[in-house]
Amino acid sequence: MKVTVVGAGNVGATCADVLAYREVANEIVLVDIKEGLAEGKALDIWQKAPIDLYDSRTVGATNDYAKSANSDVVVITSGLPRKPGMSRDDLITTNAGIVKSVTENVIRHSPNAIVIVVSNPLDVMTYQAHLTSKLPRTRIMGMAGILDTARYRAFLAEALNVSPKDIQAILLGGHGDTMVPLPRYTTVAGIPVTELIDKDKLNAILERTKVGGGELVKLMGTSAWYAPGSAAAQMVEAIVKDQRRVFPVCIKLEGEYGIKDCYLGVPVVLGKNGVERIIELDLNSEEKALMESSRKAVREVMDVLEKLG
Repeated sequence: MKVTVVGAGNVGATCADVLAYREVANEIVLVDIKEGLAEGKALDIWQKAPIDLYDSRTVGATNDYAKSANSDVVVITSGLPRKPGMSRDDLITTNAGIVKSVTENVIRHSPNAIVIVVSNPLDVMTYQAHLTSKLPRTRIMGMAGILDTARYRAFLAEALNVSPKDIQAILLGGHGDTMVPLPRYTTVAGIPVTELIDKDKLNAILERTKVGGGELVKLMGTSAWYAPGSAAAQMVEAIVKDQRRVFPVCIKLEGEYGIKDCYLGVPVVLGKNGVERIIELDLNSEEKALMESSRKAVREVMDVLEKLG
């Protein structure tokens, strides 16, 4: 099996490192536009193989997609962070151009690949990659829900003083402020979380989850990378190993949840074909209203991309 990660920045390099450590693929290719960056990080990851005892081979390439040819899965992390004075439209224009170019190169060399988008703004960049690749929606998806639920579960584990391994949760909708929390689907070793924590504390954790990325930017002055990179790697592993894991991922909805032509996070089964099926939960009226608000917010950003052409 062969996996390519486009973008050798913090998120991409972390993703490649986790994939190598877990021996998810025989070969992991890092591609970046900056001279020597992908080669250097790939070499660094390979040099710790004798220490961490794995066989996955990591190689790097500067703007050379030929080395990525015939990849089974491709992760796209390319894009610029929003800078001071940069409008949302500017960010979308810049990153859409980057994601479009990357996707064209990816599909040219790996036409049968499954593509995972990590670039921001996540939902609309998944849309851009889908438009460019013309792949079926089952083979192109965005990573956000796994990261958001991981933050939520980590905060809960801390509050309850329990192992994060025992916490299961699901979130729907867009990435960030418009996510749709589902406390009634959150359990601790099968116990509903609502029986273990009071409503105010749970709501505070949910609000912290929504701004989880912003909290890290304030602390570090830059975006997170360990958790996002690991989340993308977990998706790759589920696909490559045909694990049929149930994860929330960003995908184009075509009538599910009463929504059409919008990219939102929903629970899916991930396996060798990508999204094997979409799981449609029976939402109550409050959850449906939140989902609709999330749809409107994401659709608004998609409209910006469409107007920019």
